[in-house]
Amino acid sequence: MATPQDVLPAPSLTENPVPAPEPPAGAVVDPSARLVARRRPGQWVSAAVALLLFAMALSSVIRNKAFQWDVVADWFTATSVLNGLTLTLWLTAVTLGLGFVLGTVLATMRLSTNPVLRTLSWTYIWIFRSTPALVQLLLFFNIGALYPTLGLGIPFGPEFVTVRTVNLFGPTLTAVVGLTLLEAAYAAEVVRGGILSVDRGQLEAASALGLGRWRVLRRIIVPQAMRSIVPTAGNMLISALKGTSIISVLAVSDLLYSVQLVYLQSYQVIPMLMVATIWYIVITTVLSVGQYYVERHYAKGATRDGLPPTPLQKARAAWRRLRAAADAPAGADAASGAKTAAGGTR
Repeated sequence: MATPQDVLPAPSLTENPVPAPEPPAGAVVDPSARLVARRRPGQWVSAAVALLLFAMALSSVIRNKAFQWDVVADWFTATSVLNGLTLTLWLTAVTLGLGFVLGTVLATMRLSTNPVLRTLSWTYIWIFRSTPALVQLLLFFNIGALYPTLGLGIPFGPEFVTVRTVNLFGPTLTAVVGLTLLEAAYAAEVVRGGILSVDRGQLEAASALGLGRWRVLRRIIVPQAMRSIVPTAGNMLISALKGTSIISVLAVSDLLYSVQLVYLQSYQVIPMLMVATIWYIVITTVLSVGQYYVERHYAKGATRDGLPPTPLQKARAAWRRLRAAADAPAGADAASGAKTAAGGTR
């Protein structure tokens, strides 16, 4: 995840430079003296120890034959694994998208002046954040034992439409409904926190200028609230991706359940688990990169100095410096050769 230091530039040290202390009267100043940075041997030692430990851990993983990397390579792009990965990505997108839609409604209710709406929203968030996700999924999966039929009609009166829950809630629909309702409870707090992060004075200034509520929401509240919403929403997205593995208890063929079916038949538990682990790492890395650029987009205008360069821009700048440094000696040699030739002709 991109940290605030990655998105917002560090404060400039040249705006208010600290004046150098003047030497005491009568002191002899050596004009050839120069400032030398303080040596920090502890940092170099700790960095060397950390790199050594990382190299040892990496070596143990690569050289350990129990991981069976050849089996991992064979099953990494297998059809069953890719189908499970596709279902995992689809389920993550659907549940998080619907969860944020419902969560935005709940956040609006929570910020409403209506005490009934505030109470209902708070109760919903309290219940779904207080119970484990596995318990919620199992309850929805066994909802037929509680409500054999679901109907729409007049309370304590006749029902106009009835549906048997046995025919309605299958494993996939149960996973979608259960995870969506769970994500909505967390998304409501994320959206509410983002809206509350906007300075109240800006809303008062917009009202004084006569701006409409929709324009204030679109041009003032949402762009500033997104700076607080995006980092937490990115964490929710990654958590939702990994949290979909819990639906394997419902026999839904997601990524984890697909590799479980393989190792239950072949008894290759470790390599198949590594297949799922590597896929989760790859997708999470891609989502983290996307989150970084989304945060960078909404950080525009946050400071006067502009945004710092991206890692790709830093790499290009370093490559240009290397090429300039490599071309400089060649240019100097050519210039010296030209001078030598000119001296010879004289």
